[in-house]
Amino acid sequence: MPLEAGATLPVRTFRVTRADLIRYAGASGDFNPIHWSDRIAAKVGLPGVIAHGMLTMALVGRAVTGWAGDPAAVVEYGVRFTKPVVVPDDDQGTEIEVSAVVKDVTEDGLARLEITATCQGEKVLAQARAMVRPRPVGKV
Repeated sequence: MPLEAGATLPVRTFRVTRADLIRYAGASGDFNPIHWSDRIAAKVGLPGVIAHGMLTMALVGRAVTGWAGDPAAVVEYGVRFTKPVVVPDDDQGTEIEVSAVVKDVTEDGLARLEITATCQGEKVLAQARAMVRPRPVGKV
């Protein structure tokens, strides 16, 4: 998809369940109990079990690579975590919605994206930005 300054990119939605947290813990080696135990999460003052920050960032990164058309097109990507993604203990889990606006396109074709990620209507990331070099239309 061509990325032009001012363009609003299609919203991407990612469902996160407790099963996803277990799989991510196994893949990452991060078995911190705040990602699986309601009791521990409450004990440390969290509103419930929360998704791994890096999992949230990875899902948003998936949206970015989708918009860019190629993972290799992502030149820069960064976020700040502002609110945890609480994942209920049910079959539905929760959803992270990711949207972006193309702020500008540089002379050499880099598109600067400002990204918004929300869960339950609240922003979970701040200063979420990416620079991408989208693949020209018709090129593989």
